[in-house]
Amino acid sequence: MDESSGVAGGGRAGESPALETSLELDGDGTRIAQARQVAVAFLSKVRDTQGIPVVSAVVEVVQLIVSELVTNARKHAPGPARLRLLVTDSVLRVELWDSNPLLPAAKTADPARIGQHGLEIVTALAQSFSIERTAVGKRVTADISLGVAPAPSAL
Repeated sequence: MDESSGVAGGGRAGESPALETSLELDGDGTRIAQARQVAVAFLSKVRDTQGIPVVSAVVEVVQLIVSELVTNARKHAPGPARLRLLVTDSVLRVELWDSNPLLPAAKTADPARIGQHGLEIVTALAQSFSIERTAVGKRVTADISLGVAPAPSAL
């Protein structure tokens, strides 16, 4: 199977061990829904088995962020992609690696524009956001606090 989860080793002294799961994505756009389902199942596991509080509004935000990142990868990267979810303490890191080395840029605000708001949505909802080139492609990273619902203005 192309999905994995578990406890990752390491971490800094005094920190809880990291929990993670990942999903290998191919060129099939149907995997977008599966990526959202993996995120929800992972957050349920984090809450139920690790006792880490996960605000329900945050689950919805994570689904939206995962959906936007996976959709962008499917539209703009020619090859495989990998979604990785990692929880350390009460912060979820969503990483999406894809094979396209071109770094995306958010477009300037335009209320008349239809579509192409994915990066704007992710940056508005994530606690932090970054994009970096990798040896093959790029990695997009968004951090989300699990215990704090996003501000209503961000939604």
